[in-house]
Amino acid sequence: MNKNIYIMKAKKTMKTKLSSFILHSSFFVSLLSLTSCSDFLDILPMNDVVLENYWTQKADVTSVMNSCYEALENGDCMARLAVWGELRSDNVRAGANVPNAINEILKENLLPTNDYCNWSKVYECINRCNTVCHYAPEVQAIDPNYTYDEMQANIAEATTLRALCYFYLIRTFRDVPYTTEPSIDDTQNYVIAATKFDDVIDKLIEDLRGVEDFAVRRYYVDDSPNAYYNSSKITRWAVYALLADLYLWKGDWDMCIAYCDKVIDFKKQQYEEMIERKGNVNNIALIDGIPMILEKPIGSTNCGNSYTEIFGDGNSFESIFELYFNSRQSQQNKWVNDYYGGSNTTGRLSCPDFLAKDVATGTNTVFKRTDGRIYESAQLNNSSYIITKYVRSRVSYSTQSVTSESSLNLVHSRRSSSDANWIFYRLSDVILAKAEALIERNEEGDLDAAFALIDIINKRANDAVNGQRSSTLKRSEYDTKASMEQLVLEERQKEFLFEGKRWFDLVRFARRDGNNKRLVELVARKYIDNVNAIKIKLADPNIIYFPYAKSELKVNPLLKQNPAFTNDETSELTTK
Repeated sequence: MNKNIYIMKAKKTMKTKLSSFILHSSFFVSLLSLTSCSDFLDILPMNDVVLENYWTQKADVTSVMNSCYEALENGDCMARLAVWGELRSDNVRAGANVPNAINEILKENLLPTNDYCNWSKVYECINRCNTVCHYAPEVQAIDPNYTYDEMQANIAEATTLRALCYFYLIRTFRDVPYTTEPSIDDTQNYVIAATKFDDVIDKLIEDLRGVEDFAVRRYYVDDSPNAYYNSSKITRWAVYALLADLYLWKGDWDMCIAYCDKVIDFKKQQYEEMIERKGNVNNIALIDGIPMILEKPIGSTNCGNSYTEIFGDGNSFESIFELYFNSRQSQQNKWVNDYYGGSNTTGRLSCPDFLAKDVATGTNTVFKRTDGRIYESAQLNNSSYIITKYVRSRVSYSTQSVTSESSLNLVHSRRSSSDANWIFYRLSDVILAKAEALIERNEEGDLDAAFALIDIINKRANDAVNGQRSSTLKRSEYDTKASMEQLVLEERQKEFLFEGKRWFDLVRFARRDGNNKRLVELVARKYIDNVNAIKIKLADPNIIYFPYAKSELKVNPLLKQNPAFTNDETSELTTK
């Protein structure tokens, strides 16, 4: 049976043309792939099947809840999350055979007709989440096997995924249509005006604070074969990480720090439980009091362990939430395969020279000679640096006496299939978010505490074995709030290289700075041609957000185009 058949009562005409931002029946897409062709589907004509025939038991909620994750894994949705968070930053340049839509973004020639301005796939996930929140209480009222606690956990799960989607949308477009009502009826009017960025932030925080106590702590014990569920599905720690991030963007430093501490304390507890079960472990150790996966395990002479566990194997000890891909179940991460590289191919994007060139000789201005993160993430191929993060399944190398790339003796394996997970939050995110919040709060002792947290991340990257590696950072060189701000921004770039976070980081700092000066200077580093023209274009405070898609302006007259992209054509569209 066709996966895309809509299980709903169809009407030949619609009173209102729905904006493409919420697809009318998106909740049902994939449903048939999750349930069997039951008797009533065989008996009733397809256009007579109504919603009430579906939402009757716990399994129905579970199926649609699973489809929310599937919506995020969709190739078009996954690509947008990565493009929006990474492409315009100083981390990536064009490689070979770049599609025109991607190339135009890389050249800062972004127009409302660009396909990556289309947000419908993200709103599909939002609508599925809205549908779960709408129907789960009704199912709980009629199915005795569906408990109240299970219902609350499902609502918490759906609410968090919905908040994550909206968070991506506002960081990309600034003001966006916001609703928590599902699209389930032809008579509903979904022509909705955009809600302001700050108001959406407040709504998301309110939603998450309302469900945080109901989210599942763990789905399986840590040593279970199914323990990957604990980071591939929403848990309470994922809710806390997202809340910390939202508070960071809101500028509520105390609340950001409080939620970061909740996650860090849990990871400390998890590590203590691991030690109690297994005794000493050689791949994870406390670095200045926080458990981290070691780059060089105890007893080993080679680095690469943290990369292999976090990005190669996936669902590591440090993971908080990541999308799970399994090629055996036809779940493929096409973004990594197409744009970073596959088993036998290089990707369509490349790493700028200033990030990777001459690191091994000690003359690179971004990475220290002993910093393994660049060796793991990029590699010289002919005359350019190809991206290897997520592409490699495992790496091993030595930086003990490195003087050139060849002296690393780097050994690696590439994935045989497109099954790289995509990480949204891991322990490093939380540590560096707390550091940033401490810097911005800047009370007595905060800068020292922030430096110590940044240094944990830096030490691990520079071969820390059981926390004994000497730091490559000097506190005396960062003696002002401004210099500490720059330090945390630099450390985030190195730690989250190619993880779809860098452009959002630059946007957050630009919002806080009140201008684009820092963003412009950093992004300009990757350009070779037309540098001054791009600097002038990026100086516009509105240009850091994407334009609304031309197709959206046609169907939703309440949307007003980003002024940076307004021209005669788009002005006409918004006034019709």
